[in-house]
Amino acid sequence: MSKISRGLIVVCVIFLVVMFKPPAFAARPDVRERLKELGATQCPNSAFTCLTVTVPLDHFNPLDTRTLDVVFAILPATGTRKGMYVTVTGGPGTSGIYYADSYTSYFDPRLPETFDLVFLDQRGVALSGGLTCPNASAEWYTADWRADTEKRKQALKTHAQTFTANCDAELNHPDILPYLGTTQAVEDLEIFRALIGDDKFWLYGESYGTQYAQTYAYAHGEHLAGMILDGTVDLTPDGVTYYARAVQSFNNTLVDTLRACSADAACANDFGKKPLRVYDKLKNLLEKRRARVMFPLGDGTRAKRALRFHGLDTIGIGQMYGEGGRMMFARALAAYARDGDLVPLMRLLYPNLGVNENTLEPSPTAAWSDAYFYAVECQDYGFYQGAGDARANEYIDAALPVEQSGARLSSLIWGDLPCVFWRASSQDPTRPPHWTAAGIPTFVLNAALDPITPLGSARAVYEHLDDGYLLVQRGGPHVIYGRGVACVDDTVNAFLLHDVRPAQREMECNGRVMSKYVPLAPRDARSFKTLLAAFESAETEINYLPEFWYWDYAMTTRTGCPVSGVLKFQAVENRVEFTLKDCAFSNGFVMTGTGMYQSGRDRFVLKVNVTGYRNCALVYERKRNDSSVTGDCEQVAVSERGVRDRTELEKVNARELLQMNKSRGLGRIKFAATKTRNVPTHVGEPK
Repeated sequence: MSKISRGLIVVCVIFLVVMFKPPAFAARPDVRERLKELGATQCPNSAFTCLTVTVPLDHFNPLDTRTLDVVFAILPATGTRKGMYVTVTGGPGTSGIYYADSYTSYFDPRLPETFDLVFLDQRGVALSGGLTCPNASAEWYTADWRADTEKRKQALKTHAQTFTANCDAELNHPDILPYLGTTQAVEDLEIFRALIGDDKFWLYGESYGTQYAQTYAYAHGEHLAGMILDGTVDLTPDGVTYYARAVQSFNNTLVDTLRACSADAACANDFGKKPLRVYDKLKNLLEKRRARVMFPLGDGTRAKRALRFHGLDTIGIGQMYGEGGRMMFARALAAYARDGDLVPLMRLLYPNLGVNENTLEPSPTAAWSDAYFYAVECQDYGFYQGAGDARANEYIDAALPVEQSGARLSSLIWGDLPCVFWRASSQDPTRPPHWTAAGIPTFVLNAALDPITPLGSARAVYEHLDDGYLLVQRGGPHVIYGRGVACVDDTVNAFLLHDVRPAQREMECNGRVMSKYVPLAPRDARSFKTLLAAFESAETEINYLPEFWYWDYAMTTRTGCPVSGVLKFQAVENRVEFTLKDCAFSNGFVMTGTGMYQSGRDRFVLKVNVTGYRNCALVYERKRNDSSVTGDCEQVAVSERGVRDRTELEKVNARELLQMNKSRGLGRIKFAATKTRNVPTHVGEPK
C-alpha cells in the first residue's frame, strides 16, 4: 500500500526460526531514545518520525527467510505519556503516513500531548512497497459494469480478467501479492509494538481499518487497552453478500439525499420537479443509450464526451460517502434538471475515475493504490473455487439478482469480480465468527446513512462484544470520529484521555443527510441586482467547482469555466492564486484577471476586467463576512459593500475528498474527520 521509502534508514531485525516472535523489553526506554536506537528518521514533509521495520514476508512459515520493509510513522507525546494510539486508515489501499499530519491536525490537542500517535503504510502500499497500477485501474473503472445480457456478461468477465493481467504487469514486484492479506499485515504491527516496548496500546480503525483492527484483536487482543471501530465492517458475510447489503444501503442513502433536497426550498427550486424522478429518468435514459456532452477543457476549447450508465453509477456511489459529496451530487443533478446540462455531473465523474478531465489520462496519487485494494481484498475474501472462468460464472450467478433487483447504484456489486482472476486470490469461503473481544473496551461508531459500512454491520459487531459501546450519528457520513460532532468526539476522547465510559451502552448523536444546499448560479447575469451579488456568486461557483472542491493543493490545475473561458488555480506558499481568462459562470458576466485566497485570514480577492452586459475594471474582496466591490464601470465609479453569508462556503473535509476520490476502488472505505477544506494541508482521501 505504500510507496518505496526514500532516504529512510532500514532497521534490520535478524529472524531465525526460533526468533520470529518479537522481542519483549523488561523496561521501555523513552520513546524518542528508542526510535533513535532503532535508526528512525524524519518522515518526508511531516512532523512525524518514520521507522522502517524489516519483517518476515510470510509470518506463518518460519522456513521462509524472505523479508520486506514496513514503515511506521510516530509522533511522540509532548506531555505526560499514557501510551500509543495507533490509527489504521481505510481502503484497503490508503497510505496512513500520507494522512498522518492531516488527521492529527483535527485531533483534540490533548491527544498528541498524551499519546504517541502512530500511523502506518501497510506492507505493499506507499512507503512500504509502492504497488500501484493506475493505467489498468482507469481502464477497469471506465468499463460497462453490467451483466444483464449474455454479451454484456462476457464483456464484463473479459474486462475483469484484462484488468488483473494488466495490473499485474504494471506492478514493480508482484511476487509479494500472496502475502498482503490482513492476517499477515497485523503481525507487522505486533512486531512494531514489541520493538517500541509497550505491553498495551489503543487501536483505532476506520472502515477497512476496522477489519484490520478486529483481525489484530483476534490474534493479539491481550495487547489492546482499548479499540475504536469507526465505519464498522462485519467480517462474517462473504464478499458478494457484503456488497449486496451495501448496494441496498447506497440506494437508501441516495433516496434520502434526494428527499432531503425536495424538503429544501432552494434545492427544490433549482430542480423544479421531484429530484428522485429526475434521477430515475436520467438513469433510465442512460441504460438505453449514452448521452453526448460538450465538455469544457482547460485550454478554452470543448471536447465531445459521453456520459454512460456506469458513469452515472460511478458518480452516485462516490458522492454518497459524505454530506458534502451528497450536496455536490444534488447540485450537479439540479443543473441537469434546470438546464439539461450534464457537464456538472461529468465534472464529478473524472475525480471518481481517477483520471485527468483534460487528457483522460490516469491521475495517480501517493495516497491511494487500487492495486493494493485488490491485493488485500482478494486475499481476505475467498470467491469460489476452481478455474477463473468457472469462478466468474459463480460470482455472476450470485450477483445478478442484485443487479436485477431495481436498486439504484447496483453496479457496485461487480467491484470484486476481478478477484476470481487475481494472482494468488483466496478460494477459501470460510468467514470468521463474531467475537466477544473479552477484556477489551470497544467503541463501535457508525452513521445511520453510512452507505458502504451500513449501520446493521456495526450493530452485528457490537451485539457480540463483552464490553461494547455503540455510538450512532443520525444521517452522517462514512466514518464519524473527528468530524467536529461533539457528541461523538467528546465521548471517544473522554475514554481515551480519562478512561471514562459512557453511562449508556448505546448513544445517538445528531447529524444531517447532506450539507446545506448551495443554489446554482443564475443562467443570466441580468438576474443579479448588484455587482456585489454577481461577484459573490462567482466566488461561490469557484468554491463549488468539483475541480477545486476536490483539489489536493498540489498540482496547478486548469479547468474550463461553465459558460466560457478558463480558470487556473495553484497553491503558492500560504495562499491559493487564481487566473481567469474570459471566465463566465453566468451569461453576460465574463471575467479576465487574477485572484487569490488566504486561508489564514479567510480573505478572497478577484481583480478582473468584466465584459458582457457591462464593461468594468473591478476589485472584489471578501474578508471573513465583509465583502466589497470597488472600481469603475464605463467611467462610473463603483463602491458596494455587504455582508457575506459564510455558511454557504463551508468546505468538505480532506478525508471526505479521499473518500469520494477513492470510492471507485469500491472498498469499505473509512475516514475520520476534517472540518474545512480552506487550508492547504499535508494531504495532497477507503473500505
